[in-house]
Amino acid sequence: MRVFFITPEAMPTSRAGGLGDVSYHLPRALTDLGHDVTVFVPKYRGAEDFPLKHLAHLSRTVDLSISRRTADFYELQLEGAHKMILLSSDDLFDRPGIYGNEFGDYDDNAERFIFFSKAVFSVLTEFIKTDEPTVIHAHDWAAGLVLMYDKVYNNYHPNLHKTGSIFTYHNLSNQGTFPYYDFTMTGLDWSHFTFQGLEFHGQLNLTKAGIIGAMLISTVSHKYARETLGPELGNGLEGLLKERRKDLRSVLHGVDYKLWDPQIDAFTPAHYNIDDLSGKAVCRQHLSKLFGLEESELPIVVMISRLLSRKGLDLVARAMGDLLALPVKLLFMGTGEDQYISFLRDAAERNPGRVGLKLAHDPPLNHQILAGGDIFLCPSRFEPCGLEQLYALKYGTVPLVRATGGLDDTVMDELTHPGKGTGYKFSDYTPEALVSTLSKAILDFRDRSSWVELMRRGMREDFSWVRAAQAYEEIYQQALAIAAERQDV
Repeated sequence: MRVFFITPEAMPTSRAGGLGDVSYHLPRALTDLGHDVTVFVPKYRGAEDFPLKHLAHLSRTVDLSISRRTADFYELQLEGAHKMILLSSDDLFDRPGIYGNEFGDYDDNAERFIFFSKAVFSVLTEFIKTDEPTVIHAHDWAAGLVLMYDKVYNNYHPNLHKTGSIFTYHNLSNQGTFPYYDFTMTGLDWSHFTFQGLEFHGQLNLTKAGIIGAMLISTVSHKYARETLGPELGNGLEGLLKERRKDLRSVLHGVDYKLWDPQIDAFTPAHYNIDDLSGKAVCRQHLSKLFGLEESELPIVVMISRLLSRKGLDLVARAMGDLLALPVKLLFMGTGEDQYISFLRDAAERNPGRVGLKLAHDPPLNHQILAGGDIFLCPSRFEPCGLEQLYALKYGTVPLVRATGGLDDTVMDELTHPGKGTGYKFSDYTPEALVSTLSKAILDFRDRSSWVELMRRGMREDFSWVRAAQAYEEIYQQALAIAAERQDV
């Protein structure tokens, strides 16, 4: 079948977070299964560093009511993989960041991504053939409007009649809400700006566009799907999601084990595998020297994360005194909010040899930290799926996570399933729960033979993208069946 990914970010040309990874690895895995996949993504600053072919015949003039803009399209053919079509409008996308800069989100994000959605939808019909099973898969608020256009204008485009559609929400904490007057840029009739439509507390909500427009909906973990049906993480959309509960699916993210495997990792000082863990000791020693940590047998607890409250940094800050009272070494890497940057700098300066810090997004160092660490800490307030804990499992760095979203789905708790677990979990979002769980993990760490078996159980887990692609393949078939049924009515 043909699959069209509509996404605001996709590696290798753009990435702000996990969506950029998904929009690269999932299309590759689907291509390996024999499907024809094309990814539509904006052409951001830096994309010109890649070999691009200008598709002049696709150029479109897009009317946004407040402006008329030209959309140009470029093709990047990734070797041995899927196609990428990049939409260009330098005024809107040739900027330092994808959604914003150091001062916050861009004020014209509504215009930027309504333009993107209208332009992509205007060319989709040129790619879709009526005799070929086709699915449109849109991701997050910035692409949700494409599926609303598909629903509203489907009858006017014969090529779309048998096309399936799916909307994936990756994080409902950002829904693409904008002032009501931005609705005029969509070109839709105002009858769609209602409580049953795109209106949300008097504002325009582009996530609602995706949820309402799609035949099927998915999110990125089973636990997060359930959590978003409630008020705490539904963020106001729980009612709509409950209405469409029978259409809601969930698929965990995957791991590219060609990149994330300690026995072939190009960035680590030594290799190791499930049968021979000797290389991990070399990686551990290297990591201690790299961060100036004291040479000791104390477990190295590592945290690789954006330094944000929702990632649990507020919890770490409140627990730091008690964490340092434990027999551990702590290592942090990431960038984020100034308050946590200052806090961790101070902790590192006050505790040389016990606390290591790298304020950066450094992919090669990410591999070295996971290879050299003993315990991977991820105490997020909420986490739709998460990728780092999946990498940690493969590297034998035992995850200690809060039981939320994908963290809960991917880690089996050793405390409640002794001898069968792959890590440690705590539920209460309190410093006491975090410290208590880490204390128990440290006790287990001292029993080396049991700890090694715990590591090995995690290393055996399979979260490959092939598994995820096969799950989406089934969802696509379901969407196509729905489309066929609608034609028969």
